[in-house]
Formats: sequence, structure tokens, C-alpha cells
Amino acid sequence: MGPKGVFRSLYREALPVLLVALAGGLFAGLVLEGMLDSVAEFPGLLVMVPVFLATRGNVYGALGGRIASGLHQGLVAPRFEWSDRLVNAVVASVVNAVSISVVIAVLSWGVLTLLGRNPAPLAELLGIMLIAGGLTASVMIVGLLGLLFAGYKTGRDPDNLVGPIVTTLGDSFGMTFLFLAVVIMEALVG
Repeated sequence: MGPKGVFRSLYREALPVLLVALAGGLFAGLVLEGMLDSVAEFPGLLVMVPVFLATRGNVYGALGGRIASGLHQGLVAPRFEWSDRLVNAVVASVVNAVSISVVIAVLSWGVLTLLGRNPAPLAELLGIMLIAGGLTASVMIVGLLGLLFAGYKTGRDPDNLVGPIVTTLGDSFGMTFLFLAVVIMEALVG
């Protein structure tokens, strides 16, 4: 296949997934707009949103890359089954996601405090990040693996799917669970 054929193939595989990613990003924006009232109750929340979403992409993009490589090399079967390679990759992603959620809360609170911005109490920001990070981890792992496995089984290159899938799931569910975490924290402190 020549360069034009390769380009067409990549475009044909990636375009539908990118359009879904676009819809997911718009959905995330709508959820964020719905959260604006909560920003006043939890000062510092808005600072954490872009960092939270970016780190979902970093953590689960790395997981997706590992799984895509494993699929290409035949080291990972395209199904949910117990495999040391798959379990280790998933556990590492969960540990990274939860750890980085703690770091986001602590750094955001610390920087805002140093700047004299009077953020919400650290425990509240930490609670929001841990709830949102934990919920997002479960959906990201199951969703990412399921979509990669399904795409691979239908002949799609998982490398073309990882980025848009992570973006869509991370933005859509990240914002949804961040909103849910805020609602839970409002109920706990209210």
C-alpha cells in the first residue's frame, strides 16, 4: 500500500473516533458549565479541573499504549482475562491515577494558599479528587480495554484508537465524576 493508501486507511479508522471525541469534549464542557455554582462553594475547584483532565489522559494514554503494544506483539489477548501483563498494567494505572489525584489536590491547595487566594479546606479538595479519581479509574479501565479489544478484533489498529478513546472517556466521565464528587462533598460538608 502506498502513502496515499496508508493515509486513507488511517483517516478512515481515526475520523469516526475523533468525531466521538469531539462530542465527548462538548459534553464535558456542558458538565463544567453546570458546575460553576459549586466553584464558589469550593474555591480552588476550577484550578484543579484542567489538571485533573490532563492527568487522566496521561495515565490512561500510557495504559492504552502498553495494551496496544501488547496486542500488536501478541503478548496481550484481546479479551478480559487474568494475565500478569494486563493486571500489572491496570494496577499501575490505578495507583498512578489515585496518587496523582492526591498530588493535584495538595498542590492546588498549596499554591492557592501561597498566592493568598483562600482555597477550600484541603480535606474537601482531597475528597473531591479521590472520589472523582477513583470513579474515573473504574470507567476508564473497563471502557478503554473494552473498546481497544473490540476495535482490535474488528481489524482496527489500536494505536489509532488509544488517543481518541482516552480523550473521550477521560473528558466525559472525568467531568461527570468530578461533578458527582462535588455533589457528594456538598452533602458531606453541608
